[in-house]
Amino acid sequence: MKKQFLTTTDLFLAILAVLLISVSFYQTWLGLDQIFGGSSVIIALVLSLILLFLLWQIRLVKLRGGSATGLSWIYFFFAAFCFVANFNALYTRFMRTDIYTTELRDINEKFNDLETNVESKLNYSVADGKTRSAIRSEINLLKIQIKDPKNTGIGVEARQIIGRIEKLIGKKITPLTPINQSQSGYEDLADRMEEQIIQMVYNLSPEEKNLMTDINNAVLKWNKEIQSLLLLSQNEIDDMAQGQIDKSLTEYNKLGNRAHTILGDDKFKFIPSLSKTQEVGKIGYAFDHAIKNFGMFAFVVLAGCILLDFGILIIILLMPADPRNGNTGSVIGTKRVGKTLITK
Repeated sequence: MKKQFLTTTDLFLAILAVLLISVSFYQTWLGLDQIFGGSSVIIALVLSLILLFLLWQIRLVKLRGGSATGLSWIYFFFAAFCFVANFNALYTRFMRTDIYTTELRDINEKFNDLETNVESKLNYSVADGKTRSAIRSEINLLKIQIKDPKNTGIGVEARQIIGRIEKLIGKKITPLTPINQSQSGYEDLADRMEEQIIQMVYNLSPEEKNLMTDINNAVLKWNKEIQSLLLLSQNEIDDMAQGQIDKSLTEYNKLGNRAHTILGDDKFKFIPSLSKTQEVGKIGYAFDHAIKNFGMFAFVVLAGCILLDFGILIIILLMPADPRNGNTGSVIGTKRVGKTLITK
């Protein structure tokens, strides 16, 4: 008589375990790379082999009808490391671009808010805030029009914009002339036209005037650059975003601190803005971001990591003991059981 040890169920579970643990091994390798560098592949391999060995031992115990609680806790201990690394790798891979684009849009808003807040603290001859905002929009359009290579200077379109600004201000604007016919000459003309109009709107000191000009230029610059970046492919955004975030926040903080110095603490309070996107790819950042922005995607990643590291364990634990295997013996291979003769 033969005991049956290697069944179709065992083969299926073995293949399933190898497939799941193989995927877990790769993701663990990626997830631990920011901590252990080149050693992460060895650590991930060791963890995966330990998990496979523990699964085999738990299956043996279950087949014999014994309790696998102790082995399951040991498995849980090692699988927890893989789970953390897997979540970091998967969440970062699929959320990196979204994290960067969200941060870039927030920076856009920061610049716009800084411009609005500083303007609201200045002395001005145009009292209505909406009117000042409309004038600022028209000034930006005027500068773009004056510098437009296809129609440089104060042409028909520029004069139409000037006319709209005059109605908003209630004062006549003097059209200026460029210092020369080069592109730099028209850029200088645009700046001087802006300076003239701002002087009509605000009662500014030279420092305040220079501050507002620099803030307005920064708003135009970063709105344009950030929007251009967001139109690129996902890989290009991932490669370039961190550099743009660092540069834009550096300029934002310089302008904010400068405004605080010029306007004084009574008028304007400024808190420098810091970005945590340098932490993208690190385990702590992945979990912190997922908790603060928990949604369907974070839930799917969480469920996937549980499946990778604990799914096969749950299946094995739920499998009933096989009565054909008795309570002893190995499940690998076969063993012949001879007949015992009992003499009377």
